[in-house]
Amino acid sequence: MNGSRPGPFERGTDGPKVVVAGLDGSDSSWRAAAYAAGLARRQGALLALVYVQPLSAAGAALGAPVVQASAEAAEQLEAEVREAAGRMTDVYELRWEFHTLRGDPYGALSRAADDLRADAVVVGASEQAGHRFVGSVAVRLVKAGRWPVTVVP
Repeated sequence: MNGSRPGPFERGTDGPKVVVAGLDGSDSSWRAAAYAAGLARRQGALLALVYVQPLSAAGAALGAPVVQASAEAAEQLEAEVREAAGRMTDVYELRWEFHTLRGDPYGALSRAADDLRADAVVVGASEQAGHRFVGSVAVRLVKAGRWPVTVVP
């Protein structure tokens, strides 16, 4: 390979450069975000926090109030992330971004990881009992097999 042209994109060649963490406000997602922040900081990687505004048939029928509540949840999460990041920057240097997407959590996190060329995806373990039978977002991400996935309890 000649040195004047960049090579093709490769995942994980020199450690992660982009770590995507799913954040939904649950305790496990906050632990996942903290774990991902530590990983990104130690590797000098970008931390991309992704909040997915869920879409549901019931929510679509209700219209604007549900959309407004979801947008307010995204703003609240972003404010909490900014506050936590502000406390950390006094001690650590960490590059991070906050993304709000709409849709199915698995599909949106997958798109974000692909679009951001993520080297790793970190999510919290599902706190919903039904996911043991249907499959959680974490299980679906692992089964996709496109990125290393860490599931934080």
